Parts: sequence; C-alpha cells; structure tokens
Amino acid sequence: MDPISERLRARHPQKIDLTLDRMRALCAALGDPQDRLPPVIHVAGTNGKGSTTALIRAMAEAAGLRVHAYTSPHLVRFNERIRLAGDLIADEALSDILDRIEAVSGIQATVFESTTAAAFLAMAETPADLAIVEVGLGGRLDATNVISRPLLSVITPVDLDHAEFLGTDIEVIAAEKAGILKAGARGLIARQSETAQAVIEAVALQAGSPLTMMGVDFDAWSERGGLVFQNQELFLDLPAPALSGPHQFDNAGLAVAVALELDLPEQAISQGLRNARWPARMQRLTTGPYGEAARAADAELWLDGGHNPHAGRALARTLEDRQRSAPRPVALIVGMLANKDAGGFFEALRGSEAQVFTVAFDGASAEPEALAAVARGRGMGAMPCKSVADALDRALVLGAGRVVICGSLYLAGEVLGASPETWPT
Repeated sequence: MDPISERLRARHPQKIDLTLDRMRALCAALGDPQDRLPPVIHVAGTNGKGSTTALIRAMAEAAGLRVHAYTSPHLVRFNERIRLAGDLIADEALSDILDRIEAVSGIQATVFESTTAAAFLAMAETPADLAIVEVGLGGRLDATNVISRPLLSVITPVDLDHAEFLGTDIEVIAAEKAGILKAGARGLIARQSETAQAVIEAVALQAGSPLTMMGVDFDAWSERGGLVFQNQELFLDLPAPALSGPHQFDNAGLAVAVALELDLPEQAISQGLRNARWPARMQRLTTGPYGEAARAADAELWLDGGHNPHAGRALARTLEDRQRSAPRPVALIVGMLANKDAGGFFEALRGSEAQVFTVAFDGASAEPEALAAVARGRGMGAMPCKSVADALDRALVLGAGRVVICGSLYLAGEVLGASPETWPT
C-alpha cells in the first residue's frame, strides 16, 4: 500500500456511508472549493466511467485545454486519482492539502469524502479550463454530488453492482445515478436498457435537466475499422478509439457527444480518440515479469479490471472479436472481491470456452477455492492457484495463447505494481 493510502486509512473511517451531510460540512469549513472549480463535467454510471473520462480528457487536451480529472479507485499510487491540468498531483502538494483537511475538527469524514475534498481543493487552486469529476458510488448521495452547478452531467451504462449499497433493482440504481442531473445542466446519456432510460428521463424532467441520449439523439458504431458518429446535424467518420474492446465504441461515442457540446474541433476529437489511455481496461501487457513470461511462451497477456456481470459481458464480446480474427486457447486468471456477483460474471463468460484459474489478492478477496467452485457451477473448468504467477505458469504450460487477468481493479493494481514500467502516469 502506498504511503498516502496508509495515511488516509489510519486517520479516517474506511466505511461507505452514503450521505452528503459530512461532505457539505467539510467543504464549508474549507471554503466550498467545489464552487470554485473550472467548468465541471460530472460522470456517473455503473461501467465505463473511467474510460469515458479518459476519452473526454484526451479530446479536450488535444484541443489545447488544461484539464483536471478526479477518478477512483487508483491502481498503484493514490496520486492517480487527482490529475491537475494534465499531471498527476505531486506527493508534497497532496500531503499539504491532506494536512489542511485533517485540521478541520469535529467532522469524521470517511476516506472517500476526505479524498474528494482534497481533489476539490487542489482543483480549485490550480488554474485549468475544465474539470472532469467521476462519481465514486451511486450518484445522488455520492460525495462528489456537492457539485451543484455542473456544466454537463454524463451517465454511462447503468447495470448491477454494489448491491449491498444500491440494491438489485435497476429502477432504484438508475434513479441513484440520475441524481447527478441538475437544473439547466444538459445530461448526456449512454445507451441504456428501457427500464433505466425511463427512470433517467423521469428524474431529468423533475430536475429540469435537458437530455441528449445515445440511440435517440445521437449514435455511434464501428465501421470499416473506424468509429462513425451521427447526430441530427453531423455525420463524422472518426478513427477507432485506442482503448480495446467493442464496448469502447459506445464509450467513445458518448465522449464525442460531450466533446461536441464543448465545441471541440473534429481534429481534436480524432486525436483524442487515438491518444486516450486508461490502464487495466483490456490493457496489453508485454513487459514486466508477467508480460515477459507470456511473450516467452508466444502468448498474449491482457489485464482488465471489470468486476461485475455487465463488465463480464463486455469482456466476453472482446474475446469473441479476437477469437474470430485470431483463434487461440483462452485462459482467464480471475480474482474478485468476496462481495461481488461472481456467478453473474462467470455466467457472462461461459461461452468463451476459457479455462479459469482463480487467485486471491490483498484485501477482502474471495477465496480461490470458492471462486473456482462458482466458475465450475457455471460450466467452466476452474483451478484455484496460490498466486498470479502460479496461475500464469499453469495457463501457459497448458497451452493458453490468450490470457486475461481480470475480475478486480484491486487485482489489476497488484499486477501493475509488479511491473513499474506499466504504471499510470
């Protein structure tokens, strides 16, 4: 664990407590930095938040804008969460800001609330043209939702995750995500299920937020190796996003819609699509101990942090595309938090014909034996392993030519941490 994470966990409650009272009090004591940010794009959703944020940021930076970004969780270093005008926040600056937050007495702010307040302070005190703020969990009661006047609100696909906090009812989850919609601020909405779309439309109407919806007001799709975007005024023939997987075309289409709302030029949009990077989202690993082991066996090695059924379906589509063009024996090295829907994740991947190797990681991960039993219950061959290295070795010995380490961003962070050259910068 990096020093900043250790400091936060030692000094602040680690619980998740969805309420805005403490966050409002903390921000007020700090001079309400959330009201002094550059124009804000607020991003909620179940999956695709980070990728969409990375795509928007790349497009805006290609247009010459200075862009702040706040995302979570981090993979290797806490500093990844706060990007100031293009650069990760420096250790000294972050430590100084945390000192100021911890000097506020009488408020038992949680780790995420303190983190969010730190991001708002840093962003408010660093000149920039735009701030992209990603919701941590839910939306309506998330600590980031003290932002009262966003420029744009963005909602990526809504699906099931964090059931212990948001429940298993798509209508309830969609309403929570839609809680970031604000009067007068346009909401740009990804393609949704009929149920989620109806709820988002109802919340937007009540909030007074005009909507632009994918599949209704604009659309995007893959064609001839590129991305086609169309709305009521434009038809754009753009490069494919640099991020891997067919689901990234939807994320890219949503990001293009945001870019057009910002009046970014087509050249910057194209350049941003080519430049966008977002680690642990179907990231190819070719260096470090794991990447080198795979290369020595003439195998592909990929890293993906998806950890719920929706992410499992996205991974399944990505594997299907790759298998169609270059079939190879597939192995999945899977580690998941114990509270995740492992059954739904494996159900989404059962058609991949992959051999599963299950592993644990630091934290509240599922036991490999239990995780393997869930995979077997979904008709997949599964073997518990003592480590990622052990699992990769077994997969390669058995002849896997395409290996994906997946199931958790925490597991992804450990993998990247073992290969410093792959760290986010």
